[in-house]
Amino acid sequence: MNANLAQIAQPYQFDSLAQLVVVNHAANRLVLACVLGGLVGLEREWNRKSAGVRTNLLICMGAAFFTLLSAVLAGDGSPNKGQVASNIVQGIGFLGAGLILHSKSRVNGLTSAAAVWAVASIGMACGAGLYGAAAVATALVIVSLELVGFLERRANLKAYSLMYEARGSDATLMLSSILDAMDKAGQRLADVGHDVIGKLQRVSFTVIASNRQHQRLCAKLEAEPAIDKVLTFRDPEED
Repeated sequence: MNANLAQIAQPYQFDSLAQLVVVNHAANRLVLACVLGGLVGLEREWNRKSAGVRTNLLICMGAAFFTLLSAVLAGDGSPNKGQVASNIVQGIGFLGAGLILHSKSRVNGLTSAAAVWAVASIGMACGAGLYGAAAVATALVIVSLELVGFLERRANLKAYSLMYEARGSDATLMLSSILDAMDKAGQRLADVGHDVIGKLQRVSFTVIASNRQHQRLCAKLEAEPAIDKVLTFRDPEED
């Protein structure tokens, strides 16, 4: 009885040969996880999202390592080799929840949270040695983020936020012109910003609309005589 208790109380112990075997098995899987997670992170970084290269790389590598360790720590005689790995989904859920922001009538960060969740699954596939499946999943994630997002905007399936900046010499006339153009477009003018740089007057506001609606609104604003120039910027909080 005392011997059994002592064995249970001891921490995990691995001799040099066992550690060498684990390192040989882990190296390729962890490197591949870093590469695949980094590829997804590059796409996020290119689009200036909060979860970039380092975040996705570390999530993918961490998920791969936890998956690998789950089987190692369970041992050959244990049927429950996925006990540690099963908790990855819960941990990633908490991490993804921190990326979701709710402001006024918009919910931002859902795509970034979903991407983090998908990257964790890619890491688990790498940790399990499913290299082909992990590579295919990475390609599908990148295609979904880039191509599907592009098609959504081009086909006017998704409304997105743009920050408008109108420049001119008379702020009152510009605001009147902007309000008139917004009324014709069926949009409500809100959260208007105004500043002065020398003789230049700038009026900024945000509009949520489809790609076609943005194009029409921009054309109407450019046609207003009181507005000298109209610039548009992607909202940094837009996912």
